[in-house]
Amino acid sequence: MALVRVARVDEIAPGTGKVVRAGETAVALFNLGGVFHAIDNRCTHVGGPLGEGGVQGNVVICPWHGSEFDVQTGAVLKPPARRPVATYAVSIQGEDVFVDVP
Repeated sequence: MALVRVARVDEIAPGTGKVVRAGETAVALFNLGGVFHAIDNRCTHVGGPLGEGGVQGNVVICPWHGSEFDVQTGAVLKPPARRPVATYAVSIQGEDVFVDVP
């Protein structure tokens, strides 16, 4: 695994998400009340950009077909997606956000 700097803490407002790059991996990074979580940006249904989806609590809604995922665990909460998305460890160092990607 490799820690990759992906953003500054102040770039992602609480209750929102953003698509970031961690090397070759597109990651959906979310700020849930000051705690950051990262999941694969591609919805497991047909690849919609989860980092561009709406966030309600700890749930992100895929903007393409409405699948819902828990941003903390990657679990599917509402179809049409059937498979969870990958999650990545996040760490904060100073004002920088790092994601641990394979």
